[in-house]
Amino acid sequence: MKTAHDLVAAAKSRTQEVALGDVDQAILEADVLIDVREQDEFAAGHLPGAIHASRGMLEFKLSSSPALSSRDLKIVLYCKTSGRAALAACAMHDMGYLNVKSIAGGIDAWIAAGRPIVKPALPAFE
Repeated sequence: MKTAHDLVAAAKSRTQEVALGDVDQAILEADVLIDVREQDEFAAGHLPGAIHASRGMLEFKLSSSPALSSRDLKIVLYCKTSGRAALAACAMHDMGYLNVKSIAGGIDAWIAAGRPIVKPALPAFE
């Protein structure tokens, strides 16, 4: 019986991971940056310019969004540490997406390197 770690390891063997040192260029060249973490994780802070599509809903959001339907889009994914992003990248490859990469180490590596995150602004109740 395979474990979650087995599935992630298999996914990583099929996925192109971008090292943190190369991530700026990968994001610059990407058409879209997708955070596949849960909504509460995204709201707590995410990479600048990222859109949200949780791993559990990714295939449905891709299928229902005309802006994300082209299989030639250059896409960079990330999650907390890179496991969910690798699984998401494999699912996208299976859907026919040709240019999908994930960020090695995820947002944890990004934050550890002192890189900026953004948070949604809270409304002012004045």
